[in-house]
Amino acid sequence: MLIFYAIFLSLILSLGSAYSTLSDDTLKNLPSPGDDFHIKQGSILAPILIPRVSGTEGNAAVLRHFVDFFKTHLPKWNLEFHNSTSTTPTSNGKQIPFVNLIATRDPPGAQVGEVGRLALVAHYDSKLTPTGFIGATDSAAPCAMLLHLARNIDAALTKKWGAMAAEGIDELDEQKGVQILLLDGEEAFQSWTDTDSLYGSRALASDWERSFHPAMSTYRTPLDSISLFVLLDLLGASSPNVPSYFKTTHWAYKNMAAIEHRLRELGIFKSSPNHSSKMEKRKNKKPRAEPHFLVDAEKGDKMFMGGFVQDDHVPFMARGVEILHLIPTPFPRVWHEMDDDGDHLDMDTVEDWTRLVTAFAGEWMELEGFFDFKKEKRKESYEKTEL
Repeated sequence: MLIFYAIFLSLILSLGSAYSTLSDDTLKNLPSPGDDFHIKQGSILAPILIPRVSGTEGNAAVLRHFVDFFKTHLPKWNLEFHNSTSTTPTSNGKQIPFVNLIATRDPPGAQVGEVGRLALVAHYDSKLTPTGFIGATDSAAPCAMLLHLARNIDAALTKKWGAMAAEGIDELDEQKGVQILLLDGEEAFQSWTDTDSLYGSRALASDWERSFHPAMSTYRTPLDSISLFVLLDLLGASSPNVPSYFKTTHWAYKNMAAIEHRLRELGIFKSSPNHSSKMEKRKNKKPRAEPHFLVDAEKGDKMFMGGFVQDDHVPFMARGVEILHLIPTPFPRVWHEMDDDGDHLDMDTVEDWTRLVTAFAGEWMELEGFFDFKKEKRKESYEKTEL
């Protein structure tokens, strides 16, 4: 037993501790979305900025965009469709289809039921009314953030798992994967009720609860495999105020808040009043008070009162899944208004959220030392030349 422990300890130490923060250099060099988030021509964001009510051609077009993105840029991710149907208060008895897309990246050779996953989640449908509603913050921008995140961490995951295999510790180290859930049918068709909302997430959570992994698996069901369910919603407006909603995941909220603080200290957050781009335009160069997106980092245990915002996490939370909900309170001014469109996104804030959530995923997956920024920059340069 002592010999086994010594071997195990030496192997684990060779790749660092169980949880590793990203270095300042890594935070500084995480690629920005750049032109990919241009609201008219951007290859990631622009195709989502259309009306995409569940069951419509716009909804199907956005789903095809997601699939094409993964198949083109991230072929190592496993894609699954989860299909369900339901009548709605406006469908006159007709069954409306709802399609969730599940993109998963697990370690090579991982067995079913043996991987705990970080689930990163957003809904991609838009509201039926007002007619022509886009829903840029709700939730086109969050979907784009997750696509960019997946592309940013993909090569680092490959490099890390290759290093683990070379060290021979893939069976001893805790196996962790990443799952991106792009959910359909979050919006109510008429008015928000328990049955007129969350169509896709309710169906998925119910099915996953009843889908059992092989006997003796570490995780009994796909729900059990979710180590943390991080839901992004209503993100992209300026000056968001995002509370910590749940006591049991306040530790994860604090980890993300610590990353935000570091990004601001490093001068990377573009929405900051003290970012170099803002300072150059001001006559008074004196630093201003630094606002934060995640405002509850110092929240004490006794301050959790049990309130939360109804959203796609609810069916999962009801089944015991741990939730980190990234949604501002109060909601953005444009919430459910026609001007929740690309023109009213604050792109500095969109980019800051993208970098923050990407860094959180990078720390969760212990990717420090596995990013190859020179290679990424060469690839970006080549792609622009080809265009």
